[in-house]
Amino acid sequence: MEKNNHLNTILEKSKKHLILEFGEAEAQEFIKEVKLKINSKETKEIIQQFNEIYVKKIKQKYQKETSPEYDKKLFSFIKKDNKKIKIVWGDCYENLKKLPSESVHLMVTSPPYYNAREYSQYGDLNKYLDDMKKIISECYRVLDNHHVFVFNVGDIFDNDNITTKSVWGDRRLPLGAYFIKIFEEVGFTFVDDFIWDKGEVQSERHKNGNNPYPFYQYPMNCYEHILIFHKHRLDNTHFPCPVCGTLQVNSNTQSEIGLMSWECKNLECFERSASDRGKRFSLKTNMTQSPLIREGNEVPHDLIKKWRRDIIKFSPVIKINSKGENKLGHTAPFPEDIPEIAVWFYSYKGDIVLDPFAGSFTTAIVSNKLGRIGVGMELRKDLFENAIKDNLNKKEQDFEEFN
Repeated sequence: MEKNNHLNTILEKSKKHLILEFGEAEAQEFIKEVKLKINSKETKEIIQQFNEIYVKKIKQKYQKETSPEYDKKLFSFIKKDNKKIKIVWGDCYENLKKLPSESVHLMVTSPPYYNAREYSQYGDLNKYLDDMKKIISECYRVLDNHHVFVFNVGDIFDNDNITTKSVWGDRRLPLGAYFIKIFEEVGFTFVDDFIWDKGEVQSERHKNGNNPYPFYQYPMNCYEHILIFHKHRLDNTHFPCPVCGTLQVNSNTQSEIGLMSWECKNLECFERSASDRGKRFSLKTNMTQSPLIREGNEVPHDLIKKWRRDIIKFSPVIKINSKGENKLGHTAPFPEDIPEIAVWFYSYKGDIVLDPFAGSFTTAIVSNKLGRIGVGMELRKDLFENAIKDNLNKKEQDFEEFN
């Protein structure tokens, strides 16, 4: 196969599959588009470009089928890569419903904890969890396939208000465990739980020095969960072989739950095993192993070393100054360490990173600094507008708003 004829070879061997996927007329239009956009004579570039154009076409087809009436103005605002942080005001559930399916590349957030803040009050724990599940379900739809949701949550001490509202109903509520269950119920796969060690506790509670006896001893909570979830929606669409670029492939097996893999059946492929088996791959490996995609996205060695263990110690944000004033204007900011690992480990430059509970916009700030499109949704414009804008201005971050 001569290099300058390889595009014709790809299209010839893939035509049957293109017709099955798109229909005769649309397949012909796709072939014209490919020939117009690809003008390289280098085989590797031709294969990579065909793969990218084809995957984009499949994504558009899926979005048209699953979210035909999305808000085009909102999505155009979000995906515009103009180096500005995107503030989306309003209820995150309602705003998520306005986005096309699988249009965001990474989600990073810390939710409003059950009844822990004045802006997060629920009649009982079940109502809170039901509300969170509704939002997470929509997040699942909007997050791109084979991508990641990083979710920071801590366990709290409170009354679930289910059995009783009396003070004797107060107890430790394992929000981390509840959220893992919710994420898996809506379709995510639980992958990792980094334990964030927040350091020495400042409180004098629970010491019980005057009761050094059994059943009087309780630890102080000094950690939070950083939960890692994968989205693997099972997709039986044929994807191009990363070696020869053709769609002459057969399904192989699932390499993970919901992650279909393929085997190249093109006998003229450049890579075949000693037993004459074709290249095995998945959409995820095509995405993560491409040299062209990897270029400029190498994770710093120090960051890999820092997060090598699943228990990691770093300080929480100090928001109260010596005068007792909240210098950030928000009651629950989280440190840059969390979005930093999320953005470096689970996204590429130019990707859209969304925080549905944006708070002080830490995720969007870090994402923007690292060359991604940082987007935050915030419900309480009435409470936090000035604090958010002051924080962005202090960090010298340009921003624009969508109401």
